Amino acid sequence: YILLKFPWVGITEHVPAIRDALRYPDQIAAGLTLEFLMTRFREYITECRRLQRKYASEIRIFTAIEIETYSGYEQFIPDLIATFQPDYLVGSVHFVDDMGFDYSREQYDRTAAAVGGKDALYCRYFDQQYEMIKLLQPAVVGHFDLIRIFDPEYQSRLRQPAIMERIRRNLALIRDLDLIMDFNLRSLLKGASEPYISRPILQIARDMGIAVVPGDDSHGLDSVAANMDTGVAILAAMGFDTNWRQPKLLTC
Repeated sequence: YILLKFPWVGITEHVPAIRDALRYPDQIAAGLTLEFLMTRFREYITECRRLQRKYASEIRIFTAIEIETYSGYEQFIPDLIATFQPDYLVGSVHFVDDMGFDYSREQYDRTAAAVGGKDALYCRYFDQQYEMIKLLQPAVVGHFDLIRIFDPEYQSRLRQPAIMERIRRNLALIRDLDLIMDFNLRSLLKGASEPYISRPILQIARDMGIAVVPGDDSHGLDSVAANMDTGVAILAAMGFDTNWRQPKLLTC
């Protein structure tokens, strides 16, 4: 990021699982225990703080945590904040009723079937997102419409009245709390036709005056700043402020 002349960057890691059943499938397959995941998370915070100090004269680095919304998060996340004191939170939803949906198409379909179909899955997703935003007020709302990830019919589904009503409600809360929305570009690496947030939702966010900031959601050096030029161009063409707003810090 320094070589690419970024003036600031937010580095984020998922919070560790709170129970064995809530580990990601790849973590389960690798035999990663809850204790290991917590230790690795602690090491992440320590390393980010070291990098903040080391490169303070060249770039401003924020150390953030990406929260989850499984059962018990209402107390687990505040406890993590008190222990690790991150700079800010990224509020994301990767579980609906304690069932993952974004790991694979098979997982997505299983979770959709368990809650009554894809329409119900979208509604539950946006309801849980709303409760999370209201409770924790994360500085950044991550990949707002991730729920579309394995739905080839997402464009029409997002327009359904029950779903669009929830989208507008959540966006109004984001506006009222003056939060930032993540324009997540990782979907482009995986072959999607557009980032998270999809264009119809992005237009509503723009009209509401919500700040939107592009993010690469990089999982390694090979995807640092991937598709960033594309993301910036989309937001600029739509009239968003490209003087990217920095997240509000928890310590402020």
